[in-house]
Amino acid sequence: MGKIRHPGETQFYEAVLSLKTVEECQLFFEDVSTIKELQSMFQRFRVACLLDSGSNYIEVSETTGASSATISRVNRCLNYGGGYRTALDYLKEAGKLDDDGSDFKE
Repeated sequence: MGKIRHPGETQFYEAVLSLKTVEECQLFFEDVSTIKELQSMFQRFRVACLLDSGSNYIEVSETTGASSATISRVNRCLNYGGGYRTALDYLKEAGKLDDDGSDFKE
């Protein structure tokens, strides 16, 4: 992969993968992240959803409050990375993401 790896990183990801419900994920991420970190992650994922649905930078910024730098970074990852794309594709396959990226289906 070529990315910097940290001790315990694989174990952390294995812990995430072991969680079975949204509620378990909420509890885990509330323990390991600050409120600001969580808000930033949620905002970036929301940006990815909106960009994937065809929204432009202005619409995404107005909807999420994200900066153009954040939107640009997410867009680059969406197009050239793999994480956002994989997650969005899985959510779509499971019918848990609206086509317009506006909200998640419960």
